[in-house]
Amino acid sequence: MREELLYKMQNAFPMVERPFAALAKDLDSNEETVLETAQKLKEEGIIRQTSAIFDTKRLGYHSSLVAFKVPEEGIEYAAEIINAHPGVSHNYLRNHDFNVWFTLAVPPDSQLGLQGTVNRLQRLTGAEEAITLPTLKMFKISVKLDTTGKQSKKEKVHKREHKSIKMGARHYAVIRELQKDIPLVPEPFKGATTRLGMSHEELFSIARELKEAGVMRRFATILNHRKAGFTANAMSVWSVPEERAEELGRQIAEFRAVSHCYLRPSYPNWPYNLFAMVHATSQEACDGVIEEIARETGLTEYGKLYSTREFKKKRLVYFDPAFEKWEEEHLLS
Repeated sequence: MREELLYKMQNAFPMVERPFAALAKDLDSNEETVLETAQKLKEEGIIRQTSAIFDTKRLGYHSSLVAFKVPEEGIEYAAEIINAHPGVSHNYLRNHDFNVWFTLAVPPDSQLGLQGTVNRLQRLTGAEEAITLPTLKMFKISVKLDTTGKQSKKEKVHKREHKSIKMGARHYAVIRELQKDIPLVPEPFKGATTRLGMSHEELFSIARELKEAGVMRRFATILNHRKAGFTANAMSVWSVPEERAEELGRQIAEFRAVSHCYLRPSYPNWPYNLFAMVHATSQEACDGVIEEIARETGLTEYGKLYSTREFKKKRLVYFDPAFEKWEEEHLLS
């Protein structure tokens, strides 16, 4: 049951008053057993967090993937400096001359702005070179590891149309609550409804609004990949002709092992413009997926960057005063 439960919790965690009872019904089990199993998975570090996943840009934040070229002797110090920024959610050491890769987001009222923050971090870390790689086109973002081993190799990736939304104080209050990791109890949303002073029905209604508007991508469980058995992840990077970028991006996104697929800018010192994150149970399996992508697309100019260390992996906390505090400290310094 563990594998099936993990897949269901990643795919779409039920936003109902008693979600574990709903999961139990789907699994032909009972609420108590499902909760006990989820608790064990959390204690084992396989379940990292269960919360809402929001669209950074739709909340007004500016974000980008960033790569630094850091001398080997300065890597630890650079990682410490980068990790201290509240807008850094992921930071990895990868096997390339550009060796430190992180995602950075800054709020709409940032005084430094995105590129200004990258420049400041480069100076602080002593990075020799830096490339900023914002998303130009997103083809897929969906981390759903096949813990069952029963899913097909390919999946359809549907483009969603979003409704317009006028955000108000209630929406922002709900976002602040739903971004928190839920407790593993029969009624995990009860604390949020109490703090917000609203019923479960109102909370879920606002959550649906946020999802229909694309502000909330989904509410789901995120796993610790390695502890879940997916010990290898490669950032495959591809040099694709601009006129074929849309076609090839959509083709690559259909591989189930690909969790993220984006079109990004290229530079004289970085020729790759299509990025696809591949997850598998071994490096050999990862290599196999990338080779299959190359065969199917006919692409010949590509690379694969494996993460050798995880410096930071933490969900971004939106509307956090820590952003303003970081800028105040670094604008004065």
